[in-house]
Amino acid sequence: MVSLKAARVNANLRQSEVAKTVGCSVATLSYWENGKTDIPAVALVELCRLYGISMNDIILPSSKLKEDAK
Repeated sequence: MVSLKAARVNANLRQSEVAKTVGCSVATLSYWENGKTDIPAVALVELCRLYGISMNDIILPSSKLKEDAK
């Protein structure tokens, strides 16, 4: 599993850039990254697109991803 913050950093994006693209505030994005609030499905899809990752990378634990790859 990849954290939203790690995915954003790996994509070389700042919170302000992502928030503007997704249409939320920097504070809202920070809450999502820290697990303080749930992410709407539409926003999660957009974040995954921006970060170049699949939703499975965010949702599934790493052990499940390794099992599926076998």
